[in-house]
Amino acid sequence: PMLMLPLIKALKALISGNISMGATLVAIIAMAILLLWSNVLSNKGKIFTLIQGPLVAVAVGIIFYLFTKDSSLAITQDHLVKVPVPQDFDSFLGQFSFPNFASIGKTEVWVTGFTIALVASLETLLCVEATDKLDPEKNVTPTNRELFAQGTGNIMSGMIGGLPITQVIVRSSANIQSGGKTKLSAIIHGFFLLIAVILIPTLLNKIPLSVLAAILFIVGFKLAKPSTFKQMFSLGWKQWVPFIVTILGIIFKDLLWGIGIGLVVGIIITLIKSFQNSHFLHKEGEDVNDGKIKMTLAEEVTFFNKATILKELDKIPENSTLELDVTKTVYLDNDIIEILEDFSHKAKDRNITIELISQRGNVTNPESFVEFFKLDYNAAKLPLSDS
Repeated sequence: PMLMLPLIKALKALISGNISMGATLVAIIAMAILLLWSNVLSNKGKIFTLIQGPLVAVAVGIIFYLFTKDSSLAITQDHLVKVPVPQDFDSFLGQFSFPNFASIGKTEVWVTGFTIALVASLETLLCVEATDKLDPEKNVTPTNRELFAQGTGNIMSGMIGGLPITQVIVRSSANIQSGGKTKLSAIIHGFFLLIAVILIPTLLNKIPLSVLAAILFIVGFKLAKPSTFKQMFSLGWKQWVPFIVTILGIIFKDLLWGIGIGLVVGIIITLIKSFQNSHFLHKEGEDVNDGKIKMTLAEEVTFFNKATILKELDKIPENSTLELDVTKTVYLDNDIIEILEDFSHKAKDRNITIELISQRGNVTNPESFVEFFKLDYNAAKLPLSDS
């Protein structure tokens, strides 16, 4: 939903007739480059993997701006990146400012700070979810550590007069596309941004904003394809209604309202359709040295149980066997199925054998939990019997 906002604004500009032909044209060119790079050229040679499509799109955008400065397609300064350009070292240091702690007692400061913290944390958690889905190795980001790091970074940023920090999907997807696999990739990414702002701010200020919008649009499309909406619809109204309500809330109100309304609707639907069940997971076999751990899921497992199940799966040691018993399970939330799907990829690397026990029979290392747990269109019940 957040990535659809530029599209909504573009449609409003189109309706009102307030269009910059130069910015529009370079955005179309940038999108064509990105699509050509990802769908065709990336498979043609290693050079197209080392040199990323977004970098080429930005370079073409700068060239377009320089060659059309005196034409009808000229891009105005309002449509370009704006990075401060210090004249010397003293003016560079002048950009930093220490907080005015005399205002610490003002209500406006606390309200603004709380709002920024809440919105930034929500955006980070959403980006974490999207990044984990984009990751080919299906790693699971520790959300507590991510938010702790973000809070620490925001404190340091505020101490020098900087803007609030949050995770964004574009930078994360850029790291994934470039083959980044460790924490060092994020650190190097940050240093590259710092070096670029210090050494080439003038060049950065020649980048058309429409080119960056084109990159954002392509990334957003990859995360929100029409097939994604079709898939959510096929999962039943309990998944579809909160999904659509959240999107509409974010587009027509803002991020905080959209997520809040979607969360309330999701909780109400879950409470209405859920059975009261005090036990959703039973685990045994940890104290026996036979390498087998058995997990038995209860009749109903909802997204409220997501964190606990994820924690239990992460604790399973390497070179062991997990017996997952779903013979009594009637309802399994789609979020839990996604956790099991991601865990199956990690289990291969950790040499963990998964034995799935159901009324349909036993399956060892199922190829796809999503395919196994095909949800019924209306009732969202597990196919535990052939009938």
